[in-house]
Amino acid sequence: MVNYSKFVLANGLRVLVHEDHTTPMACVNVLYDVGARDEDPERTGFAHLFEHLMFGGSVNIPNYDEVLQQVGGENNAFTSNDITNYYITLPAVNLETALWLESDRMLSLAFSEQSLEVQRQVVIEEFKQRYLNQPYGDVWLKLRPLAYKAHPYRWATIGKNIEHIEQATMEEVKQFFETFYQPSNAILVIAGDVKVEEVKALVEKWFATIPDHPVKKRSLPQESPQLAARRESVEADVPVDSIYIAFHGPDRHHDDYYTLDLVSDLLSRGSSSRLYRALVKEQQLFVDVNAYLMGSVDTNLFVVEGKPSEGVDVAQAEQALWEQLDRLKTELVGEKELEKVKNKVESTMVFAELSILDKAMNLAYFELLGDANAYNTEVAKYAVISNSDIQRVSAEIFRAENSSTLIYHAKNQEAHVG
Repeated sequence: MVNYSKFVLANGLRVLVHEDHTTPMACVNVLYDVGARDEDPERTGFAHLFEHLMFGGSVNIPNYDEVLQQVGGENNAFTSNDITNYYITLPAVNLETALWLESDRMLSLAFSEQSLEVQRQVVIEEFKQRYLNQPYGDVWLKLRPLAYKAHPYRWATIGKNIEHIEQATMEEVKQFFETFYQPSNAILVIAGDVKVEEVKALVEKWFATIPDHPVKKRSLPQESPQLAARRESVEADVPVDSIYIAFHGPDRHHDDYYTLDLVSDLLSRGSSSRLYRALVKEQQLFVDVNAYLMGSVDTNLFVVEGKPSEGVDVAQAEQALWEQLDRLKTELVGEKELEKVKNKVESTMVFAELSILDKAMNLAYFELLGDANAYNTEVAKYAVISNSDIQRVSAEIFRAENSSTLIYHAKNQEAHVG
């Protein structure tokens, strides 16, 4: 159980405080309710670009990192299709410095052509290194638009293409900030060796005077049910052939989300999981195989991927993946096997409660979903899932007409029909 106190400032900023006096450290986590799904389809990659720009300094604090390092702090951030999250860990006695830094860039981020150009080049280089010049790096640039035709999940967080970042103007960047980086569109969580009343006074001091401009309610195009299988095959400069099969699944608020998450664990969590045991160890059809749920807030993707062993035909390998999925639809999972993966889920969540950073990020995320206390009921939602639930959801999800398949054929190998 992660206890917390919550209050909301007059400008709409939601604040959660978790006291943990077993550590001398504190964590300040700021989640902004903006991700790649909120971008203009003709200007993608802005949420991620802005994550970088936020470290370019504010009007009053030109060097964010230097100030933080002087008080023993560390920071980082990440962007997803749903959120942008910033966090600081530092000795709790220096908490006010972290709140000062975060409030100042929320209020008065410095916009300079130099900072924009520097961060633009950083992001472009990341695009090239991670997505274009790395084997299988462009998988999400291909698989997302294959699976999604309407929803903005059809592009990756990095963006559709480099040109969108290259052409970003200062005016567009400022507009993005003014649209989404508002107190009422943020969730602030402070966790660690702190006291609620002291934190409340500090938050009032540094954040209460920041004016708010209400963010327009999100209205995104929704994905229609997929009615026919989709396929794409590419020849690429990759070491070995590779198979990716994506299925549409429920959103993060749906009860079946938890069932499908357990399915991913049954299939590929650890060396005793079904895919590894059957396809890597026993049949030796794959050198690597995996299954996972994307965890998106809106309509999800469940992805099964694998790299066939040398000499194994892609079509044969793909059929073997489908056989494992079909087993879930036709056979009830044994109680012992199901209990094993439930225990693993519970242990993961218990271990997460040992880290103030994990607790801060989780409280912020569940508050975004609608109720921070839902973090404390997650284990119970997995515990009630039955083997018949596994069978029902598998039958609904793992259908050919609900699948989008991407095949990489290695150029240095004879291309197989897939």
